Amino acid sequence: MAPAPQPTQLVRAFAVWLVLIVAEILHGIARGVFLVPHVGEFRSNQIGVFTGSIIILVIALIFVRWIGASRTTDLLAVGFLWLGLTLAFEVAFGRFVVGASWERLWVDYNVLKGGLLPFGMLVLLLSPLIAGKVRGLG
Repeated sequence: MAPAPQPTQLVRAFAVWLVLIVAEILHGIARGVFLVPHVGEFRSNQIGVFTGSIIILVIALIFVRWIGASRTTDLLAVGFLWLGLTLAFEVAFGRFVVGASWERLWVDYNVLKGGLLPFGMLVLLLSPLIAGKVRGLG
């Protein structure tokens, strides 16, 4: 069994997740200002999955060496950490700060109704591994 990620790696992964969240919040604001008026909320969210995925991958590429995770298992652990934190943040922020209904929160995750967020979450999960492979890690 592979050893668990080091505490320093987890702290650094959390710090990079904060960068990701700030970037995604700014991305969401920009979408709301520039894209929603032209294509509507739902289509803007769909487009945002792709542009957000690019942002996530770029941030992962920039910070993957600094995190210090070099094994495939560690890179996947970082991805699972980011995924868990993001899902918790999305639910907490959407439900308790914005006041969105559970139905509203679910819409972007429902692939059968055109929601593409599960694909974005898959990119988030795999982005440390992808970045690590590009950088010669893992």
